[in-house]
Amino acid sequence: MSADLDLTRLRILAAVARTGSLTAAARELGLAQPSVSHHLARLESEAGLPLLERAGRGVRLTEAGRLLADRAEEILGRVENVRRELDALAGLQAGRARLAAFPSALATIVPTAIGALHRDFPGIGVGLVEAEPPEAVAALAAGDVDVALVFEHTDVAHTRSVGDLSRFQVTEVLDEPVLLVLPTDSVDADGATPSLGDLAESDWIAGCPRCRADLVARCAAAGFAPRIAFETDDTLAVQALVAQGVGVSLLPDMALRAHHAPDVVTATLPGARRRVLALTVGAPTPPTRELLTRLVAAGAAR
Repeated sequence: MSADLDLTRLRILAAVARTGSLTAAARELGLAQPSVSHHLARLESEAGLPLLERAGRGVRLTEAGRLLADRAEEILGRVENVRRELDALAGLQAGRARLAAFPSALATIVPTAIGALHRDFPGIGVGLVEAEPPEAVAALAAGDVDVALVFEHTDVAHTRSVGDLSRFQVTEVLDEPVLLVLPTDSVDADGATPSLGDLAESDWIAGCPRCRADLVARCAAAGFAPRIAFETDDTLAVQALVAQGVGVSLLPDMALRAHHAPDVVTATLPGARRRVLALTVGAPTPPTRELLTRLVAAGAAR
């Protein structure tokens, strides 16, 4: 037997074993039948044993042919695995992942994740775009980014922030509380803070449309409609307004971790949560997969 077995010929033999004929194997592989016959003849020469025998108008594998066809499937599978591993390694050495994320994530978990990715894989480039969830989803659907970082408020029945997620691969990054943000003089002598229902007559500061919808829905569940006096997406401005005593607000924990003004206090709101999700389309590339892993780690460590 020759020391070398050609992979193309092994692939042809495996196709003959699967399909049961030279004609079907040629059709499956997109080859002309004479080319298939030629390659199999050369493979028999390399193997040093007959691999096919006549059976009526067709052919069948000999015992040696069946053995080699079985081994061919194993060999070709291993070669394909090695090829995928090499492609993944090449991607990690010189690949790129593009991320769209909302502001509070950009100020907290995203830098942590990108820093860890750069330390582990200096060759991976990261493209970064600031975008609220609907814009991030649109960029992902258009192929402009590889990962869309979005959020969903939970526990209150209202329209979802980004619509139907079934067309995406969804990775949960973290689940965080949404907190009441109050001026320091809201704390009584016993250190207690007002509940949501206690704030029915207060002025409110609302954020982005999704955060405003969450605020309105939670207040409705508490039995009142909030009197919204100010609207701003800037969480620093929200806290500054609260500190001046002109209103109260709701903010997610991540926004307060990015910046917690010293002259505001927070109070838990039972059941108020926000899920942060990383959306992708299809199987992620190696750089995208590594970025996802580090986003989840950053979310767990915050």
